[in-house]
Amino acid sequence: MNSPITGLKLEGVRRSFTQGKDVLHVLNGAALAIRPGEIVALVGPSGAGKSTLLHIAGLLERPDEGEVWLAGEACSKLGDDRRTQLRRSHLGFVYQYHHLLPEFSAIENVILPQMIAGKTRAVARERGLNLLERMGLKARAEHRPGQLSGGEQQRVAICRALANDPKVLLADEPTGNLDPHTAEGVFNELIGLVRSSGVAALIATHNPDLARRMDRVIRMQDGALVEG
Repeated sequence: MNSPITGLKLEGVRRSFTQGKDVLHVLNGAALAIRPGEIVALVGPSGAGKSTLLHIAGLLERPDEGEVWLAGEACSKLGDDRRTQLRRSHLGFVYQYHHLLPEFSAIENVILPQMIAGKTRAVARERGLNLLERMGLKARAEHRPGQLSGGEQQRVAICRALANDPKVLLADEPTGNLDPHTAEGVFNELIGLVRSSGVAALIATHNPDLARRMDRVIRMQDGALVEG
């Protein structure tokens, strides 16, 4: 079966976990399609399965049933090597905590994933400086994470996630560790950069105000995904 060309598509995704004698059904036929350039909020209470969904969409876990389409390619049954290639070339991840490498500067943190993907250091540095400038961080490029504020660290993490020009951005509570004022600024810059990049974005958040500012809101409900 062919999938329409979308940034990300989930079809009938199911995922269960065994806890002792009990089976916990986390995803029950979850389905979703996100077009390039579209930003979708993923909401739901803690424990509803948002992180599991993001891990499956990001090819970090395999579903028990169903299919994950990334840039038109069916991924669920691919070998580990191909899934790794797709994560490296087509996916960007932003987490609640920045996970920057502390011994490297901001620009080096953005350069490294590009060099792993095969870019020369010069090309990677130019791309990295461009992204940092767009996030208002060019003057902080040579600073290490410990010399940056929490908001600045998360901005660098966003630049790193977008450094390889991914087709899909997955973000798990990207402003969850920030105070409300800083979170607002980081969110605005994230949305601006995502829109200008044309990437399909799925952003998990507990913040209803931020969710309403995205193109659509998808709610986790009884293991399925419901609009609104």
